[in-house]
Amino acid sequence: MEPLAWEAILTAGTFFILGATSPGPSLMVVLRNTLIGGRKQGVACALGHGLGFGLYAGSAVFGLIVLLEQAPDVFLGLQIVGVLLLVWYGWKMWHTTLDEPTDVIEVETGKLQRQGFTEGFAIAFFNPKIALFLVAVLAQVLEPGMGMNTKLAIGGLGMFIDAAWYVIVAVLLTGTRALDVLRSHGELVYRATAVALWVFATSVTYSLL
Repeated sequence: MEPLAWEAILTAGTFFILGATSPGPSLMVVLRNTLIGGRKQGVACALGHGLGFGLYAGSAVFGLIVLLEQAPDVFLGLQIVGVLLLVWYGWKMWHTTLDEPTDVIEVETGKLQRQGFTEGFAIAFFNPKIALFLVAVLAQVLEPGMGMNTKLAIGGLGMFIDAAWYVIVAVLLTGTRALDVLRSHGELVYRATAVALWVFATSVTYSLL
């Protein structure tokens, strides 16, 4: 059994956490489903979002690894694009406020018991910003020759962190003052994420020089 690349896994996990906990459209969708359908519907929404995010993460990991091994020059170009995307995401995070309208994707709702899962999956899977974020981050942490276990660990970790965070939101935060505290400090969360993205982009740029 090949050893796990823990540095890549932990780095990816850190940015999965930052991405999941930043207030935004996904959080609003989970909260709305929890409010209109109770905690069960909120949890279903969280699980749907985690599945959508996990599919993106797994596809990005395996696709980028193939590109890295078969076309390293193209992958280098993608890394450079990824650095620029990280800088751009940081700028967007720094200048985002919770008062701005969120671009929540409209989803046709079916039966109430499936509404939460459907909306959660759709806001993740049909959001191109998530795909760009994953490419920007994962292009910097993946390495040639990574074993199957490491690839699966990164993809699975993305799904687990995303789903777990929104389940926590649906179960613990709704109906408490903790949610109000999170929203009142939302801009601080955004700016901390922006700084982390800029620091990461700087370290990657240094390693590419």
